[in-house]
Amino acid sequence: MRAQPRKQQLIDTAFTLFNEHGYHATGIDWILNQSGVAKATLYKHFASKDDLILAVLKQRHDNLYASTKSMLEKASEESDCPVLQVFDHLHDWFNDKHYFGCNFIKACAEYADESSEIHRYAAGHKESMRELLLEYLDDPNLELRRWQAEALSLLIDGAIVSAQVCGSKNAALTARTAAEHLLAQR
Repeated sequence: MRAQPRKQQLIDTAFTLFNEHGYHATGIDWILNQSGVAKATLYKHFASKDDLILAVLKQRHDNLYASTKSMLEKASEESDCPVLQVFDHLHDWFNDKHYFGCNFIKACAEYADESSEIHRYAAGHKESMRELLLEYLDDPNLELRRWQAEALSLLIDGAIVSAQVCGSKNAALTARTAAEHLLAQR
């Protein structure tokens, strides 16, 4: 099946606008204007703005999960503790001019009702990333690894929020140092 370029154009444009300006602040008309796609085409592919948001989040999840898994696989060939590489990638992201924070944290903040499909999808993304970290921790004690994955996720999300809210460009490096100490405690 071939890709649907107009649908992808809508998703890509919405991603950029949601990323830079937020979900509630970005209206459908703005997305249509920036994408050059007709309203009828939008509603052919998406029943609502929420459906478009979910498509954007799904694409972002798929891309982020695949790139993180690939990075962790490569790092596991070179390091005894591949999860620390995540913090180096975060540092690069925080110092990129296109850093506007985490789409999933913002989605949970803007769609705070935990029964919201958008909130649930964003929370599910965070859980799947935590499970991915768990795969690359090596302590034989499963409960300790689960605790480590949870603690690492807290450090990652804390660094993301610190970089976004406070402009702390070195938040990932601070979180990496904390992660090194955390993982040394066995």
